[in-house]
Amino acid sequence: MKFPMMIATAVTALGLGQAAQAGDPLQVGISGEPYPPFTYKAASGDWTGFEVELAHAICAAMERECEIAPTGWSGIIPSLKAGRIDMIMNSMSITEKRQRVIDFTRPYYFTPGSYVAASERDLDIPDGLDGLVMGVQSATTNATYARRELRDSGVEIRLYDQAEQVNNDLLAGRLDVILADEIAMVQFLERDEAEGFEIKATAPQHAAYGEGIGIGLRQEDDALEADLNEAVAAVIEDGTCASLSEEYLGTDVCVYD
Repeated sequence: MKFPMMIATAVTALGLGQAAQAGDPLQVGISGEPYPPFTYKAASGDWTGFEVELAHAICAAMERECEIAPTGWSGIIPSLKAGRIDMIMNSMSITEKRQRVIDFTRPYYFTPGSYVAASERDLDIPDGLDGLVMGVQSATTNATYARRELRDSGVEIRLYDQAEQVNNDLLAGRLDVILADEIAMVQFLERDEAEGFEIKATAPQHAAYGEGIGIGLRQEDDALEADLNEAVAAVIEDGTCASLSEEYLGTDVCVYD
């Protein structure tokens, strides 16, 4: 599902980096490392996925033109603060720590963390993690949760820059278990090579997981935040978010008021 994007009719002031001029596209920051089904490259080479298409819909609701700007995950917040991108839309959880340096819109979706391991492994979590090796993507809410709650479980926690590196090491037998976004894991387990693996448990509600997924913004971009909040509400209320969620994720993960 694609959405038309219209040229901007107003200026968004940027406190840092290059200021956006009237008519300039908003730069939507996503991780340069594919994160299917949220962000990934189609056969055409264009970026697509739930969040990419939702970003286009949100921009259309604001009557703004947007461009997808792939950025390394570890540097995505510095890129925002430096003005190289105008917003982050890449499954970034709204957490207290992140809110110290950037602002967020209202949440647009929520999904918990899940543990995945070989189907044949009888795994009790967290007590059964003792002596195992667990993979987690660094700089994520799952990594924060693991650091806070699993250090005393006896598990060895290995951090990775990219989610796909975690998945590959699980498949290769270099990891016993991984902790990752549940929706992404549902999609991962549909791969032929992931046959023989399953979700073992879901992480409990915890402050590390924040308030849901929102669009990250510079703290001084109040006007853009207001416009985005209105647009997010619009695409949720008119069913666009639910439709895209069902298309890409197979379920409705949108956050309703």
